[in-house]
Amino acid sequence: MSTETPEHTAPAPSWRSPLLGLPGAVAAEGPDAGVAWHYGDPVAEQRALLRGEAVVDLSHRGVVRVSGPDRLSWLHSTTSQALTGLAPGTSTESLVLSPTGRIEHDLHLLDDGEAAWITVEPGEREPLVAWLRKMRFALRVEVEDVTGEWAVLGEPSREPGDGAGPVWVDPWPGPVPANEGGSADTASYAAVPTPLHPGTERPWREVLVPRAELAARVAGRRPAGTWASEALRVEAWRPRLGLETDERSIPHELDWLRTAVHLHKGCYRGQETVAKVHNLGRPPRRLALLHLDGSSHDLPAHGDDVVLAEAPGRAVGRVTTAARHHELGPVALAVLKRSVPVDAPLFAVAGSAAGAGAAEQPRRLAAAQEVVVAP
Repeated sequence: MSTETPEHTAPAPSWRSPLLGLPGAVAAEGPDAGVAWHYGDPVAEQRALLRGEAVVDLSHRGVVRVSGPDRLSWLHSTTSQALTGLAPGTSTESLVLSPTGRIEHDLHLLDDGEAAWITVEPGEREPLVAWLRKMRFALRVEVEDVTGEWAVLGEPSREPGDGAGPVWVDPWPGPVPANEGGSADTASYAAVPTPLHPGTERPWREVLVPRAELAARVAGRRPAGTWASEALRVEAWRPRLGLETDERSIPHELDWLRTAVHLHKGCYRGQETVAKVHNLGRPPRRLALLHLDGSSHDLPAHGDDVVLAEAPGRAVGRVTTAARHHELGPVALAVLKRSVPVDAPLFAVAGSAAGAGAAEQPRRLAAAQEVVVAP
């Protein structure tokens, strides 16, 4: 174990953001509980984000700080990204994988020259901190949960910030640049080349601000809720831990290698699966975008079945995130079996994830498939 000074774990903060007191705020549910779903006009909020004129409250995300001289080499050896020599101020993304290559944690990581700042999905900070501390051994690293002191704001920008605080710039859709030898450091499984990837039209960054200053930092700015930010994320084919992932997810099926996995680095947990699938075949499942029937007011929920129109009794995938986009209408990301034909008529079965005890019967919504990960 480390012989450095004892680490400080911040007390668990309240997940009800003070920004829920803003006019028109409607609280989100599910993984985004504690922040606003919208502020009365989610369509206008999406458009304001596209113009770079709005900010999203992400103060429910966890914030972890890793310090010590061994921090980058240690994180390099335990996660999927190449982190040794990471220049101060450079944003990157890395995954913690299981020994069999399943996705366990997604790290939005920025090193400021003294410490690595990591933001994670709500509910992930405690298990991540516990795992990191278990993996320290005798290395000179300290792991702090600083969620009680720092909050996250989301903004439509790729600017690195003004030095007032840590700013993580989303590298999506990447891919990770070529190494000095010229070979690719990662791979894309997308059905389109990077210049045509819809993620190129979605600049995004996470700004860390002192939690006590959260309300003051957004004063005078237009707030947008997670309805708006999630709709734009879905349009960009951007996977999110806990929604696009389940206990079987590997990076390839979500095209997550492009920003979070380095293929030419040393060993790390789960590397064997990453290399085997990349070198020998295709993933067993693939991410797709579904354009849903807009004549219904229904939207499928996370986990609802996707079925073939010709075989409606057999699930061939599941809905991961559904949203109402200001231009595309109702859309959803879904993980499908690789064997599903790319032109097959599909239905998303709204309400199927609720089970037999649900008050309403499942409703089938016609779904046109847009290929994200090539079969």
